[in-house]
Amino acid sequence: MALEKYLAARSALVDKALNGYLPKATTKPATIHKAMRYSLFAGGKRLRPILCLAAAEACGGAASDALPLACAVECVHTYSLIHDDLPCMDDDDMRRGRPTCHKVFGEGIAVLAGDALLTIAFEILGKAKGSKRHRLSTLLHELASASGSRWLIAGQVLDLEGEGKKTSAADLKFIHQSKTAALLTASIRLGAMSANAKDGKLKALTVFGQSLGLAFQVIDDILDVTQTSAKLGKSAGKDVAAQKATYPAVFGLDRSRAEAQRLTAAAVNALKPFGKKAEILLALADYLLKRDY
Repeated sequence: MALEKYLAARSALVDKALNGYLPKATTKPATIHKAMRYSLFAGGKRLRPILCLAAAEACGGAASDALPLACAVECVHTYSLIHDDLPCMDDDDMRRGRPTCHKVFGEGIAVLAGDALLTIAFEILGKAKGSKRHRLSTLLHELASASGSRWLIAGQVLDLEGEGKKTSAADLKFIHQSKTAALLTASIRLGAMSANAKDGKLKALTVFGQSLGLAFQVIDDILDVTQTSAKLGKSAGKDVAAQKATYPAVFGLDRSRAEAQRLTAAAVNALKPFGKKAEILLALADYLLKRDY
C-alpha cells in the first residue's frame, strides 16, 4: 500500500475510533466536551497513533488490537498541545491551522479540556486487551511514564526554563528526548506490545522510536525558522522570538539538517531485523525527514 493511502486510511480509522471513545459534544456539560473535540479533531497528522498501528503490524499484530492504545496516545498528545499553547506557557494563538483552544473557549475551559483528554486517555487504554508478554498493567505504565514528570512534562519544564539562556548540546538533546521523543517512542512500543512482541523486536523499535523522535523535533525546529505560519498551521518564528533552546539556535541550520539525516539513518538501521515487515515504518521515517510542515 502506498504511504499516502496508508496514512489516509489509518488516520480515518483513528478518527472514527476517537469519535466513538469521546463523549458526544452535547453530553453535559457540553462546553468541556465541545472543547475536547475541537482540539482533538482539528486536523492533526495523527503521527503517533499511526506509528502505533504500523509498529503493531510490523510485529505481526492487528491494527484493531492496537487501536485503543493509538487513540490513548493521541489524547495525551492533544492535551499537551492545548496546555503548551496557553498564555502561561508558549502563548500561541494558532494550532493545526485554527485558533487555539483557549482563544475559542477561554483559558479555564482550555486547561480543563487538556485535563479531561489526559484522563480519558487512560480510560481508553483500559479497553486494550494486552498480550501474553505485555499485560494491561504494563501498557498503562508505559503511557503514564512517558507522559509524566520525568519525560513529557520534564521536557516542557526545561523548555520553559531554557528560554533566553545559553543551552548546552547535552541539555538540548535531553529537552527534545523528553518533550517529543519519549511519547513518540511510547506510541511505537505500545503498538509492538499489543502484538505480543518479543524483547528483541521491542528493543529494536525502541531505538527506532528514540532516533525518529529526535529527528522529528529537529525538523520541527528547522521548519519553525524556514516556513510560514500558513504552511505550518501554527505561528512560525515563535521559538526564535521566545529565545527557546532549539537545534538551529545552538548548531545552525546546516548542522541541524545533517543531524536530522543522521538520526533518521539510525532509525532506519534499527529496523533491519524486520525486513519487509518494516516497509511502512521505513517509509514514514523518510516522509518525516522530508516533510515541509
